[in-house]
Amino acid sequence: MEINFDGDNMDDEVINYINRSSYRARVFKAIGEDVKMPKEIAKDSGILQNHISNVLRELKNQNVVECLNPNVRKGRLYRLSDDGLEILDKIK
Repeated sequence: MEINFDGDNMDDEVINYINRSSYRARVFKAIGEDVKMPKEIAKDSGILQNHISNVLRELKNQNVVECLNPNVRKGRLYRLSDDGLEILDKIK
């Protein structure tokens, strides 16, 4: 699942990074404009839940995903950051 884009260089680099892994692309699109828990992301992306935390960490490191409640151990909520939403708008 590849994300198509037309944007500036920074966005291009991030989108290329996302595209280098089908898991990252699927998780990114599964979150979309929603706030989701990892279990929901796994279900919507078709990726086993035990892989989701690694992918979310990779996307957080690129500043396209953020955790809304990082201090809780279970039931964390994730959404796309403002940068992530901008990229999502470009790929729709």
